[in-house]
Formats: sequence, C-alpha cells, structure tokens
Amino acid sequence: MSVFDGLKGKAEVLKGKAAGLVGEHSEKIKDGIGHAGNFVDSKTGGKYSGKIDSAQSKASDLVDKVDRDEDNRPVDPYRPSA
Repeated sequence: MSVFDGLKGKAEVLKGKAAGLVGEHSEKIKDGIGHAGNFVDSKTGGKYSGKIDSAQSKASDLVDKVDRDEDNRPVDPYRPSA
C-alpha cells in the first residue's frame, strides 16, 4: 500500500463528512451565497450584476447537487449516526 492509497482513503472520508455537512446546512449555505452576492453587487454598483447572479445560481445549484447526492448515498456502517 502506497502513501497515496492512504491519502485517497482519508480524502474520501473528508469528502463524505463535507457532503454530510452541506446536506445538513444547505439552506444556510444558499442564504450565505445570496448575501455574499448581494454584498459584492452593492460594492460594485451593479456593474457586474449579471455575472454575480450567474455565480450565485451556479453555487446554489452545486449545493443542491451535493445535497441530492448525499440523500442518495448508501448508509456507511462506519459513520456514527448524528
């Protein structure tokens, strides 16, 4: 077993934990994305509002995708239940 195999296993565990946290807090994350985008839009005077709206939409879609994937993930017997 190489060093990279061990790192890959640890990365998978961290990915699972991160996905679980996104799933638990998806609404708060999307709310934060909205607030951040609105803040940047106000600071730029609306000059980049189209690009900011697009980035907000893509980020929210990504949160939804991670949340959906977490819901479809099989139960991990080694992961303690919350």
